[in-house]
Amino acid sequence: MKRLIVFILCFLITDIQAQEHENGFVNKDIAGKLQVWNTDENDWSDIKLFWQGFAKKNKSKSWGNVSVYPNYDEVNEFDTLVIELKQGSCLMQFYHSRWRRANDVQRWNDAFNEFGGCPYVFD
Repeated sequence: MKRLIVFILCFLITDIQAQEHENGFVNKDIAGKLQVWNTDENDWSDIKLFWQGFAKKNKSKSWGNVSVYPNYDEVNEFDTLVIELKQGSCLMQFYHSRWRRANDVQRWNDAFNEFGGCPYVFD
């Protein structure tokens, strides 16, 4: 019975803490892996899955995962793509006439700009 009560209390505390986070809040899980709070799913998510969800829900075109940017004349405001670099991948969003890291447009959490290839997209 004590274990059940402890489990319920831990669940409630975790649920209350999760409700306090904004969409895109980044945290480390027990293993030290980055996880993102996704308000649409009301759950913690892997960063790449969070990006995929954002690209699907975004009302503009998603160019998918690419290693070369599409032709400038074919791109529209708010289009997204995941740029694949040797250092990793990074979600990009076309905003104000140029490609930017999606986090620089959406302002989720600074940790996104340090994830995967994001620190290297402008090298």
